[in-house]
Amino acid sequence: MIITVTGGARSGKSAFAEKWCMKHARQGLYIATAQAFDAEMRERIKLHQQMREDSGFAWETREESVQLAAVLSDIGQIWRWPSQRFSPASAQALESSAEQVEQAEQVVLVDCLTLWLSNVLLTAGDGSEAEELVRKEIDRLAAVISAYSGNLVLVTNEVGDGIVPEYRLGRIYRDLSGIMNRRIAEISDQVFLVTAGIPIELKSREYRL
Repeated sequence: MIITVTGGARSGKSAFAEKWCMKHARQGLYIATAQAFDAEMRERIKLHQQMREDSGFAWETREESVQLAAVLSDIGQIWRWPSQRFSPASAQALESSAEQVEQAEQVVLVDCLTLWLSNVLLTAGDGSEAEELVRKEIDRLAAVISAYSGNLVLVTNEVGDGIVPEYRLGRIYRDLSGIMNRRIAEISDQVFLVTAGIPIELKSREYRL
C-alpha cells in the first residue's frame, strides 16, 4: 500500500504520516533524506529523532539523501513483502483496504521527498543538462515505488503554493517538485493533504473527466 502525505510547512504532515505508520504496523523503517548543513538543521534532526524514540514505536532510522530509489529497491527485495496493493473506487473500499493492513508487520516511511529532490538537484549541478538528469531520477524513483508491494508512506511538500522564486534554480526546483508530486500521487493508493493539522484523503474524492 502506497501512501503519499503532502502539505505546507508545519502543516502537521510528518506527524500524521508517523501516526499512520504506528496504527498500521508493528515496526517501521524511517528513511530520512535531510542533510545537516548547519547547527539549526542538526538541532531539527536531533529533535525529530528524540520524538521517534519517545513515541514507543519500534522505529529504525536510515539516512539516505540521494540514492533513495536504490534503497527502496533493496528493501523491497530483502523484506519480500506480500502484495497489499489495491485500486480504491470509493471511501468504503478505502476503509476495507485499511483494515487489511491493520496488522502489517513492517512499514517504511520516507521523510521527505522534497528534501531528496533538493539534494538530487544540487548534486546534478547548474548546467543545462541538470534538469533532465533530475527528471530521470524522478522517473526512476516512481518506477521503484510503483513496483513496491509493501506498506510505504511518502511525505512531500506543496512547494508551488508559495511565491514564485526570484532565481532560476529556485524556479526549476519548484517546477520539478510539482512534477514529482503528480507522478508519485498518480501511483499512490491514497493521497492525504494536511492543512492546519487536518488530513483529508484526496484520491477517493477525485473528479475524473
